Amino acid sequence: MKLDRRLRELFPEASGRAIKRWLERGRVTVDGRVVRRGDVTVDSGNRVELGAPPGPSFPRELRLVFEDEEILVVDKPPGLLTIATERERERTAYRLLADYVGGHGGARDGPRRGGPRLFIVHRLDRETSGLLVFAKSVAAKRRLQHQFEARTVERRYVAVVAGSVTDPRGRLRSRLLEDRALRVRATRDRAAGREAITDYQVLARGEDMTLLELSLVTGRRAQIRAQLATAGHPIVGDHAYGARHDPVRRLCLHATRLAFIHPDGRTVTFESRMPSAFARIVPIR
Repeated sequence: MKLDRRLRELFPEASGRAIKRWLERGRVTVDGRVVRRGDVTVDSGNRVELGAPPGPSFPRELRLVFEDEEILVVDKPPGLLTIATERERERTAYRLLADYVGGHGGARDGPRRGGPRLFIVHRLDRETSGLLVFAKSVAAKRRLQHQFEARTVERRYVAVVAGSVTDPRGRLRSRLLEDRALRVRATRDRAAGREAITDYQVLARGEDMTLLELSLVTGRRAQIRAQLATAGHPIVGDHAYGARHDPVRRLCLHATRLAFIHPDGRTVTFESRMPSAFARIVPIR
């Protein structure tokens, strides 16, 4: 008897297409060995079994940094949204990871019904690359977001900026608001906007660019981009904030470090290497 016929006898409710799919995906074993062809001959003494469907593979667009039952930490590439917008709802880091965590497709940017769930804790701009943490339970989400709100999470970035930053280290302090075009900008009106604070230090200087390490004290949307542009040093590749140079065809801003208290109480630290393109623009001597 051929294997596909034996499968039809064992699983009479299955269609021929489903059986073909089982074979292609390596779910069928004969005496413990995976068999992918339905025309293989089997006899009554052979043990034919159908294994569980394979779990979803990790999204190739992202790099897995850490995962356990409470959190998921990934390295996001530039060009990928963290969550959905009115214009883009399908291709987001959240969507890709929700499908992976849930074990099936069809997730949307919101709480999932049934099965494992994924929750957004913080965000990176589409153009920014680097570390993102997601929660896998409501309790984990609350614990992590409380730390972000309390400003106890360590968040470091590296950026290549236009011009030569004179002071080796310093603090950027301003008030940021969104204009009618939803663009974040600094304002001198002390009664408007929200306080934004970023510490920086110079890592290297080039002829007309500087490599900076930046630490967020507050975490406003587009904070680093808006503050550096206001200081006269827009991030290289940041056309929205006045950058004139784009040598590597991307925004030169990368989230390199995240440190916080894990929901289980221990301190955890995650790091992501600076993109090699940054060092080519401004070599570190």
